[in-house]
Amino acid sequence: MAIHLLTGDDESILRTAVGDLVHHLVGDGDRSLMVDEFDTADYELRLVVDAAQTPPFLSDKRVVIARDISRFSTDEVAPLLAYIDNPLDTSDVVLVAGGGRISKKLTDAAKAKGKVHNTSPGRDKRSWVQDQIKQSGLNVDGSAANQLALWLGEDAGRLDGILATLASAYGADAKISMAQIEPFLGEAGGVPPWDLTDAIMIGDTTKALTLLGRMVHAGGRHPMQVMSILHNHYSGIAKLDGAGARNETDAAAVTGLKGFPAKKALQNYNKLGGANCKRAITWLAQADLDLKGAKELDPELVMEVLVARLSKLR
Repeated sequence: MAIHLLTGDDESILRTAVGDLVHHLVGDGDRSLMVDEFDTADYELRLVVDAAQTPPFLSDKRVVIARDISRFSTDEVAPLLAYIDNPLDTSDVVLVAGGGRISKKLTDAAKAKGKVHNTSPGRDKRSWVQDQIKQSGLNVDGSAANQLALWLGEDAGRLDGILATLASAYGADAKISMAQIEPFLGEAGGVPPWDLTDAIMIGDTTKALTLLGRMVHAGGRHPMQVMSILHNHYSGIAKLDGAGARNETDAAAVTGLKGFPAKKALQNYNKLGGANCKRAITWLAQADLDLKGAKELDPELVMEVLVARLSKLR
């Protein structure tokens, strides 16, 4: 029937995607008769292959699910690769990534003989949220969808539960606004590092401090982790001081960054200038010492002061 490989960096989203796919594959059939699932920490791939090669019983096909497939090495996936090359036409095989890197040979085989589903939302969270809302059948206005994406931040895995709650509360026909969504949201989710650095670079102090709070609380990042993010950001910019970089290629050669990050570093350097880069590095160094006990200040307060100062650089 088919080979499916599902990947993604959010376990909740990945788990939901697997559930939806298996539900689609089973259809009106009897799951107890059709589905073989392998999810223990010590299952062997030969058992997965044996199940996939077994003709269905009292149903027209078999669905075989193998979870945490990335724990197997290239040598260990050899039996599975052989099966994918000559699959049984009455079996659907669902391979689910886990922590770690999937064998390239397995990924290539799945692409060639089946379908690879990347469930990660990516950087464009707004488009992803809008797609998920559309698939749910709910009628959420565009502005509310965009606000919901911003609210979720890095916690995109919460979206499925929110949509299920909205469907239960309002039904599919109601036009749902942000005011109707807000009571079901709870605490705002964490945010990716570039949201914080972008807010700092445009000088939006209020937004930067709000995002810092979300990174520390909802995102679970320790102030030292945020310090590392800021240090990497400004050290990349500072490398351009006196380098005479004129374009993205020059910036990439100086900073070691590639593509858009190199271009962004050059834009930020041109915005700050050499003197402000030096000030930023000095403030980062002092804040780093303060976090390590040079001053008896709350670590979050140290970071708030630092972020506020950095956002005022012009």
